[in-house]
Amino acid sequence: MTNNTSTEQSLTKKVWTLATTLAGVGIGFTDYITQLTYLLFLKMDAENVEMFGENSAIPDGYQWHDLTSLDGLDLISQYEETLKILSAQGNLIGTIYTKAQNKIDKPVYLKKVITMIDEEQWLVMDGDVKGAIYESILERNGQDKKSGAGQYFTPRPLITAMVDCVNPQIGETVCDPACGTGGFLLSAYDYMKNQSASKEKRDFLRNKALRGMDITPLVVTLASMNLYLHGVGTDRSPITCEDSLEREPKSLVDVILANPPFGQRPAGSVDLNRQDFYVETKNNQLNFLQHMMLMLKNGGRAAVVLPDNVLFEGGAGETIRKRLLSDFNLHTILRLPTGIFYAQGVKANVLFFTKGQPTKDVWFYDYRTDVKHTLATNKLERRHLDDFVKCYNPADINNRTETYDVDSNPSGRWRKYSINEIVARDKTSLDITWIKQGGEEEEHTLEELMATIKEQSQSISKAVSELENLLGDIDED
Repeated sequence: MTNNTSTEQSLTKKVWTLATTLAGVGIGFTDYITQLTYLLFLKMDAENVEMFGENSAIPDGYQWHDLTSLDGLDLISQYEETLKILSAQGNLIGTIYTKAQNKIDKPVYLKKVITMIDEEQWLVMDGDVKGAIYESILERNGQDKKSGAGQYFTPRPLITAMVDCVNPQIGETVCDPACGTGGFLLSAYDYMKNQSASKEKRDFLRNKALRGMDITPLVVTLASMNLYLHGVGTDRSPITCEDSLEREPKSLVDVILANPPFGQRPAGSVDLNRQDFYVETKNNQLNFLQHMMLMLKNGGRAAVVLPDNVLFEGGAGETIRKRLLSDFNLHTILRLPTGIFYAQGVKANVLFFTKGQPTKDVWFYDYRTDVKHTLATNKLERRHLDDFVKCYNPADINNRTETYDVDSNPSGRWRKYSINEIVARDKTSLDITWIKQGGEEEEHTLEELMATIKEQSQSISKAVSELENLLGDIDED
């Protein structure tokens, strides 16, 4: 264990030392990680040939030794041709190299990355260590504001708490239709992998149980490699590069775990024409929610991170909420605090629902009021969600006890609302708060504070100017 930890720490340090060097010459973290991924796959393929006598999965002329033997512009030319050839392959290779392009155009820096990878034996390294190194790289990248990769990253403590609650079982299928770098799928895999000693069930778990989709080629590469390094999808990646919302689900699944994108649909996306949707809307989050509702098998379970507007928006929002309450058991809503996502000021919730039976009660856990987290000083950890998971009671969600009491504990965070109370609310709103705030302050970055001050000063200047004009029109006695 100690050896694993030291290996992990020293390698992570090497990877990030080089990242810093490359950043100094204009090669960003995301570009670096992508190239690292392409090269690492080639190296592991070469190790598979050398150590185990396996046939290379890479076409002749485009293997690891074809790169390591070159320098200068010959190296760049060979590498770019390799990426072109591999992106056209099928199965796992084609997925890893989806729309692959070289982003390190100076031979000396490409050689540095190749040398660092070549110095290590990756294939025989413990899967957990390889996976942990790669995960740490992805997480670090998610924290880098310039890379914009934070949008693909859900805090790991939140993911594990959601998985603990949903309780996926080996033999079930698990899907994330907006999978980012694969955090939910990996966490579900880790949760299930020791549930059975059956070779058949374990093979199913590694090769068929997990499904992920993402619209961004780069992210598909990172997710596929992330799973591959953990021993998942070694022949065919469970990740596909596609727009989940474009068409009806190809097949139904037992479990959905997801944090779909909160913004608008990407520019250039196909207009949606889904006959199966309950209602037509331009709201991306509501469309993802509809898609996931339709993707679940009868009895299937979902845990989905969604922004506040999904809870209260009228029109299409109300229509979808009513359908969610009538055709599904929307049994739990976790209200999340701000300051836990890399995107600033996001107000989100986790909706837990099961398909096939109407909702009788909705249990709310308010982990927002008077809760302060920041990415720097009070980062969300799994222990912060222990009380929620205990209250949720994954072993038997029909056996729960409120911590809220109007007299003895009005600030109890765990409270039940009956379906009658919910439907009586305006627009069937699920945006419910009952705890009195004790002076909650929103966390703002310096950039946000300066923007606010600027905006307010402009408004004051405008008001003063208008007042002066008015006064100028008044004759003084």
